Amino acid sequence: MASDKPKINVIFIGHIDHGKSTTVGRLMYDSGNLSEQDYRKLQAIAEEKGKGTFAFAYMMDVTKEERERGVTIDVNYKKLETQKNYFTIIDAPGHSDYIKNMITGAAQSDAAVLVCNAKDGVKAQTKEHAFLAQVMGIRQLIVSVNLMDVVDYKEERFKEVSEEVTALLTRTGYKKEQITVIPTSAWNGDNIVKKSENMPWYSGPTLLEHLDTFKATEIPTDKALRLPVQDVYNIKGVGTVPVGRVETGILRPNDKVVIMPQNIPTDIKSIEAHHEQLASAGPGDNIGFNLRKIGKGDIKRGSVIGPIDNAPTVAEEFTAQIVVLNHPTAITPGYTPVFHLHTAQISCSVTEIIKKTAPTQEDNPKFLKTGDAAIVKIKPLSPLCVETYKDFPQLGRFAIRDMGKTVAAGVVTEIKPRQK
Repeated sequence: MASDKPKINVIFIGHIDHGKSTTVGRLMYDSGNLSEQDYRKLQAIAEEKGKGTFAFAYMMDVTKEERERGVTIDVNYKKLETQKNYFTIIDAPGHSDYIKNMITGAAQSDAAVLVCNAKDGVKAQTKEHAFLAQVMGIRQLIVSVNLMDVVDYKEERFKEVSEEVTALLTRTGYKKEQITVIPTSAWNGDNIVKKSENMPWYSGPTLLEHLDTFKATEIPTDKALRLPVQDVYNIKGVGTVPVGRVETGILRPNDKVVIMPQNIPTDIKSIEAHHEQLASAGPGDNIGFNLRKIGKGDIKRGSVIGPIDNAPTVAEEFTAQIVVLNHPTAITPGYTPVFHLHTAQISCSVTEIIKKTAPTQEDNPKFLKTGDAAIVKIKPLSPLCVETYKDFPQLGRFAIRDMGKTVAAGVVTEIKPRQK
């Protein structure tokens, strides 16, 4: 049974138009997880729109706007079952306007496939996504050098792009042994599921073979339940259905839980995943769930579900270790960007720079610039659920975004809880 296999969330990341959605579509089709009939339907839609080569991408790009524009806007989920594992494939937007959705996807992932176009090599979002994957704790990584057909399947070009991406990833913090680079053509199916006859010079694994070497993240089920809400749907005849991924603990129907930071007690009516009712859900499960007596607005993206006797922490203020990646000027006390933490996106203010820790050490510096690491105090401007990285890593990592860019990232070390 699928649920008995290890469950692994894999996010597909990379620059816009480098072929992420097409790679996922081809992977699903060639592995038998997308039927011939469903593929024919997608092909007909793509051809009708004059975008024949988008047929595979349309499996993941499901909204009208995504299909019209040919870009992935939101994070999309599909299940992929292999002999060994049960994957949830997360297709993340490459376009810089939608990076907040990519961060949410990365925060829920155990592994990543970084797709990089063989013709263009490393681009702006390749760099940003690689860094965010590292910050969000993704340690298992494949690089797919895609569109090899466009460069006539030349080994020389593959080596150039492979070296460029490996250099980027090692600068970001990955170790060389954590990186596998595979030459692919998603549109033609080279090295996705089937070995390529066009690249006899490559003897390594296909994308699917290497995916099956990934390990599910060991998350202790004896920790308290933490379930950040990704989205909330109002379904006719059913009511309010929040969706999200169980990060720690176990959730069962009839469990008494509390929605934070709203501080609303409720209990679980039912749980489902991929349209099947579940008797329980554990770490790594992406689920929809129904709550008793919940009104509109009682729960939203960024809310966290936890047990009544061990409620998720709401911070009055927290201390964090941050690294400034890319700030055009400097970060000073009073700086108020948007923090992306699990599924929440909330403005927070840097109230104090306690200490600079790298490249040089300094107590109470007046400002921080690109490349600096520091310990800072942060105050959320609206109620925010947060945990220390030590206790709940998935709820203790964050990215800081400003002016359309990721300017810093960090981990939560201490929390001053909000008084109830």
